[in-house]
Amino acid sequence: MKTLKSMRLQIGVFGRTNVGKSSLVNRITNQEISIVSDIAGTTTDVVEKSMELLPVGPVTFLDTAGLDDKTELAQKRLEKTFKTLNRIDIGIIVTDENGFTDCEKELAEKFDELKIPYLIVVNKCDISKKALTDRENVLYTSVKDDENLVFRFKNELVKLLPEDFVNPPKIAGDLVPAKSTVILVIPIDKEAPKGRIILPQVQTLRDLLDSDCLVYTVKETELKQAVENLKIPPTLVITDSQAFKQVSEIVPDDIPLTSFSILFARLKGDLNTFAKGAESIENLKDGDKVLILESCTHHAIEDDIGRVKIPNLLRKKTGKNLIIENFSGHDFPDIKDYKLIIHCGACMTNRREVLSRILTAEKAGIPITNYGITISYCLGILPRAIRIFQTK
Repeated sequence: MKTLKSMRLQIGVFGRTNVGKSSLVNRITNQEISIVSDIAGTTTDVVEKSMELLPVGPVTFLDTAGLDDKTELAQKRLEKTFKTLNRIDIGIIVTDENGFTDCEKELAEKFDELKIPYLIVVNKCDISKKALTDRENVLYTSVKDDENLVFRFKNELVKLLPEDFVNPPKIAGDLVPAKSTVILVIPIDKEAPKGRIILPQVQTLRDLLDSDCLVYTVKETELKQAVENLKIPPTLVITDSQAFKQVSEIVPDDIPLTSFSILFARLKGDLNTFAKGAESIENLKDGDKVLILESCTHHAIEDDIGRVKIPNLLRKKTGKNLIIENFSGHDFPDIKDYKLIIHCGACMTNRREVLSRILTAEKAGIPITNYGITISYCLGILPRAIRIFQTK
């Protein structure tokens, strides 16, 4: 089974043209992923390669265009190169016998600013070894001739692994004791792939099983019977956000209730920021623009949550004629004209990218929230939906 990008360590490979970035990626992956040539600017876009890099685990390498690219489309390529900084967990700066030029220094400053750990690979040491005595985490090698390169590279990489990759945080298992009964409410609607359930629900189920919980999975139409069947009330009920209203009416108020999307607001973003951002819904006026951000591109269904359900909820809650726009993918649009940003559950991206978007919104003075928080706020049940997190 493939490991999703959101669960892979994202490793960005950067450097000047012809220092050996693509050669390094090809050596580590043991595949000709990137074209290698003496012609400057051969890598013209970000090339991604996912693999299992033992003992690190599932990773994705992002091979980027040269930082000193002087070709015709250089500026656009560099923009794409620097956008990858918002979603990588570890950076690799590849240089050569010329050492640390202004290009490498500028990149290192950006890594430090964004708190991204990075490894410096000094290539072409068979030509000349220029020691970088003022830098940490430096690997001297010849990508072409170093027989032990892969082992040495992995050894250095392990030292830089982020704590949340080595010891991933819990999704819901830290909210309840072991042996607790948790009910998952999973509607089978148009957004659920045939024969499967959606990713956040699968991940939450696995997390609870790993935490030794007793998990009861039902549709919203069977929830009332499920609660009545239990001799001891469930410790927690987790629902799909789209069934929030129906579920909240069935589950007694003394039983904690939240949603998968709110769990992921905590896991992938910042729950307090998102909750505060939802309060700005009250301030929306006629003609205000709202941006709905989706991490992945997908075919919109008839009753799509981001394009139909949430816009309808917002307009009903505010009674205003809002301009609601959608944007999908890793890029971040110009946000200066928006009064509110609503992010998806982010199941298909990593936390660094979501946090980067939160910081960008905060810098622009624009409130940001997410799907589950927005839905529960519009339904008037947000205080209940986040109560369990405030007691932990």
